Amino acid sequence: MKQKKIKTGAAVLFLLVFLLAPNALAVGSGSVVINEVAWAGSLDSANDEWIELYNPGPLPVDLTGWKITDDQGASVYALSGAISAGGYYLIEDSEAVVQPATADLIVNLSLSNTGDSLVMTDSTGQIVDAVNSTGGAWFAGDAVARASMERISASVSGDDAANWAASDGKGSIAVSSLGSLILGTPGKVNSKAAAAALTTVNFSLSSQTPAKGDTVTLYADVSGATDLFSYGVEVDYDPALLSFRSAGAAGLLSGNGAVATSFESGLEDGAEGKLLIAEARTQDPKSGINGSGRIFTVEFAVVGEAGLSGSIVSGTTSFLGGILGDISSGWSGAQFTVTASTVAPVTGASVNEDGQRYALKVGWTAPVGGADSYKVLRKNPHGQWTLLGQQTEAIFFDSDAVAAGGKIIPQRQYCYRIVAVKGALESTAVEVCGMETRGLKADNDRSDRVDGRDLDKLARHFAETDAIAGFDPLTDTNYDGQVDGSDLIDLGADFALVYAP
Repeated sequence: MKQKKIKTGAAVLFLLVFLLAPNALAVGSGSVVINEVAWAGSLDSANDEWIELYNPGPLPVDLTGWKITDDQGASVYALSGAISAGGYYLIEDSEAVVQPATADLIVNLSLSNTGDSLVMTDSTGQIVDAVNSTGGAWFAGDAVARASMERISASVSGDDAANWAASDGKGSIAVSSLGSLILGTPGKVNSKAAAAALTTVNFSLSSQTPAKGDTVTLYADVSGATDLFSYGVEVDYDPALLSFRSAGAAGLLSGNGAVATSFESGLEDGAEGKLLIAEARTQDPKSGINGSGRIFTVEFAVVGEAGLSGSIVSGTTSFLGGILGDISSGWSGAQFTVTASTVAPVTGASVNEDGQRYALKVGWTAPVGGADSYKVLRKNPHGQWTLLGQQTEAIFFDSDAVAAGGKIIPQRQYCYRIVAVKGALESTAVEVCGMETRGLKADNDRSDRVDGRDLDKLARHFAETDAIAGFDPLTDTNYDGQVDGSDLIDLGADFALVYAP
């Protein structure tokens, strides 16, 4: 709140005009309206005051010569420039008041916390809109929380107290002069706006908790469009967290391919942080499309560190185009937090007999989020896990061709671990076990008969352990890392048996 002096003569003259032409305060359909008033400033400063105008009409409006008269002539703010169809116009006390938005007009705002009247006139002096024209207390807002006063409906009079509410700031990421979050929605659809008043564009992400190195997809969805012909979207994001990869049109504007469209995308001046996307229907005769659906997608690489949060929002130049002009629209952004990188484990792991004998086939399903490769390990006779190999395929064959594996003994269980690898990260291991049943356990020369040759071979390796060179794992029939009496017992149990494949 700022101190102001009221010029008595000006106030009397204004009251006479107001009393003689009260009907001029009626808000007509398509009129520019005073849409939001931050009369209490911000948590950073009481001087962080701003006023937002909104144009609900289908065409842009030139504001040259327009004025807002504050407190019956105590202050007059001369407007300039233009406000786009469905667009917003920010009047700020200084450029630092609302960030990162750029002010459309900077004036020495002087709004009293106890209440002011605001009357907007066009270049001919006709009253276009009025808020609190009697000059009493503000209809809404909060001097303690510094919440702005938001208009609920552009088609209902600004002098109707029931048409105003204190903002809850939903959908806005704007900050004030020293970085505090603004409890308001400058340049965006009001948090308390009537739900049916706008065609909405909603941003959403394939993941709200991506990890560094992930690819995240932004979806742009339109709801309730009428005669949508084109769009131009400014996608603003933090280049310290995201890096643009690609963009593509979705199916809504083309009617899922029924109508030709032209789609364009590119970084503004080639610099990360501001992505421009546009699409228009290129057909004759020209027509729009009705309904709801997705208009485009964007892929970003996540480059930020874990713990950092960010947003992807539409810039102030974004618009939806209809056949007769711009469509009144509201836009909502998407938020995300970079999390610690993880790799999901594989699923559906199994061990089965391979087409060839004395081999096992280890299979699995790729994890959610994928993997660059997979490590396959087998439990050795000492209960330790030995790496058999690392590969990109989701299947592994354990046979004699595997340097650290193979030498499968029938009727013995073998256990495996599969670990998904992505970059430098690894998933938790998934363990699965299986058995080769095609053969005799003590047939260590693989002749399909347990006989003297098997006894001779076992005897030649008797008392050896797998710590010495030349150890033959096929003679270690009980898979404990040494050839001893237990293996001799296995041979005796199978002696003279023949396996018929």
